[in-house]
Amino acid sequence: ELYLKRLIVGGFDGVYEFSKDFRNEGMSRFHNAEFTQVEVYVAYRDYEWMMEFTEQMVEKVALALHGTTKVKVGENEIDFQTPWPRIPMFDAIEKETGHNLAGKSLDELKQIAKTLHVQVDDTMGVGKIIDEIFGEFVEHKLIQPVFITDYPLEMSPLAKKHRSKPGLVERFEGICNGKEICNAFSELNDPIDQRERLEEQAALRENGDDEAMGVDEDFLRALEYGMPPTAGLGIGIDRLSMIMTGQESIRDVLFFPHMRAE
Repeated sequence: ELYLKRLIVGGFDGVYEFSKDFRNEGMSRFHNAEFTQVEVYVAYRDYEWMMEFTEQMVEKVALALHGTTKVKVGENEIDFQTPWPRIPMFDAIEKETGHNLAGKSLDELKQIAKTLHVQVDDTMGVGKIIDEIFGEFVEHKLIQPVFITDYPLEMSPLAKKHRSKPGLVERFEGICNGKEICNAFSELNDPIDQRERLEEQAALRENGDDEAMGVDEDFLRALEYGMPPTAGLGIGIDRLSMIMTGQESIRDVLFFPHMRAE
């Protein structure tokens, strides 16, 4: 991601890349340590523009494969016809839990998580706890395509602050069949703000959060030269392929899935 945004700094108005990525995380029917994704960055655009771009692109994929926007996945028929609903993250959580998490402190969130029987530990910051609550109560219920928008700042160290909602960022995730298929935001292009966020991430990493980022001095120097307003998007190709072909496991769309030793 940071290299592609450095290309935007260098003068490219738009860049994309299909690539293999590796995350040292657990495996499941929906996760593989090595996965394929496409990343897209477009200068002088924001997350609102990227939502329209994303829904139109995925709708086109469904039409090209099936001749219709409706795709059968297990017992569900998923309709990718545009436009997809847009729901702010805190609204989605409040609907399912009855708790409004906006503006809550770390201690308050820990107490709410305890009330909801969501396990938390001392390595978790505000963003991690909110993400756990969302995953436990909301994500698996989102079967039809939807954009969950306006995430808390603590969850999104590379996203621009929301233009009208303090404490939030301009980010969305596309979710369908109960799983995230893409992640996008208006990219943070303020080098001072970005340094502060990465330093906060580094502190979380020191405290034991393996998913937190470190400080990338080369990227920060690039931002100091100047990056135009930019929208960025990442789509998980393997998970999208699962949905578009009606597969129950990510192993069924990988050429060489990890196998037990014979």
